[in-house]
Amino acid sequence: MLAHKAEEEGVYVAELIAGQKPHINYALIPGGVYTWPEVAAVGKTEEELVAAGVEFKVGSFPIKALGRARASMDTAGLVKVLADKTTDEILGVHMIAPRAADLIMEAVTAMEYRASAEDIARICHPHPTYSEAVKEAALDATDKRALHA
Repeated sequence: MLAHKAEEEGVYVAELIAGQKPHINYALIPGGVYTWPEVAAVGKTEEELVAAGVEFKVGSFPIKALGRARASMDTAGLVKVLADKTTDEILGVHMIAPRAADLIMEAVTAMEYRASAEDIARICHPHPTYSEAVKEAALDATDKRALHA
């Protein structure tokens, strides 16, 4: 499940031996389960945020609302975005969706640069694609503004 983590650690060691300054952000290593639909996640869960006393907001979007999902008859799942209630910084993204292991990388990239849910919501996503669910969930986390809910 985490072969990609081991690969990053191998690169880390090689860079360290070579005298470079390696970097691994363990908080942003995505997890994936390669079922169908796939499951993928990065960052904190709702339970972890509650336990830490972090105030957050949740945006979600059902895969069945996507034109691409209906056309391919893969309608199971959802995308959920957890963002800080005050700053809107993305704290976690969780999804059950076709190609979730591919889709999660948008969240990893955004979170590495401390993007907000609104940052993802403002990026143009191609239509019809599964990646639109990430945008829609981010819109939902940003003042419940999902377009196709």
